Amino acid sequence: MRLTVEVHKAINKYINKCIIKESVRGQTIFIIQTIPRDVNTAIMELLIMAYALKTSCAKNIIGVIPYFPYSKQCKMRKRGSIVCKLLASMLAKAGLTHIITMDLHQKEIQGFFTFPVDNLRASPFLLQYIQEEIPDYRNAIIVAKSPSAAKRAQSYAERLRLGLAVMHGEAQCSESDMADGRHSPPCVRNTFGHPGLELPLMMAKEKPPITVVGDVGGRIAIIVDDIIDDVEDFVATAEILKERGAYKIYVMATHGLLSADAPRLIEESAIDEVVVTNTVPHEVQKLQCPKIKTVDVSMILAEAIRRIHNGESMAYLFRNITVDD
Repeated sequence: MRLTVEVHKAINKYINKCIIKESVRGQTIFIIQTIPRDVNTAIMELLIMAYALKTSCAKNIIGVIPYFPYSKQCKMRKRGSIVCKLLASMLAKAGLTHIITMDLHQKEIQGFFTFPVDNLRASPFLLQYIQEEIPDYRNAIIVAKSPSAAKRAQSYAERLRLGLAVMHGEAQCSESDMADGRHSPPCVRNTFGHPGLELPLMMAKEKPPITVVGDVGGRIAIIVDDIIDDVEDFVATAEILKERGAYKIYVMATHGLLSADAPRLIEESAIDEVVVTNTVPHEVQKLQCPKIKTVDVSMILAEAIRRIHNGESMAYLFRNITVDD
């Protein structure tokens, strides 16, 4: 089997083609594809490379994608679509037979694929950072910035033997409140239904102001999540934690997308440090904001490739990993 193959890519505005410069017939090929700023270009490169290898009769085509793009679009919202399912189908159609990734936004995403998916975890590296780099971490408390992140935060808190706090409530002007026409009265009365049928009115969802469930006074607050992209929610959470008495605030996440004005907002916020892994390139953001720190997770990806290449079990890489992690 072969770990790598030299691939020539000629890419410009008008042409995007892949030329395999040596025979891959009957070989196992690993395509390592990080996701930079231009997400869609990276996806097309991956699809074209996989299809070129498939048509060159490669036996197995394994994609190593540390951050799986569009993973947040894994549920139907309003009139949207499940883009993550579409991407999984495209990868399978292009010829991929296996994927190695890290910390999918929802573990159920693995069910979108028709081939094996190894969803590695970054939590051991982040937990090690907390223990080695945060002074007096025993006085810390793990914070979930929303109830949906509580399970992940609880997993961290239990392994570090620390307390847990959960942010509850929503900002009053959140995106979900934007008018989209669903509550507008119809222009013409619908006459196709049964004349005697009256549907019950749906009660409007009440959104209480953001509050903290748990005592953070005089503690180090460590906010944990899987993705940090637009940082407004993290900045708002940090301000509330500061008001409640937390004297130092850390943000820990696996994937540091840090788009738009994220570095500037972090630098001007009450957040003391943002710790992310190197699943996504963010060197430019680190130059703009010294608060951003990086944890290297290349070791576990390399070990996963080695074990698959040698036909060894992957169970060792998931030891001490909880279901909610």
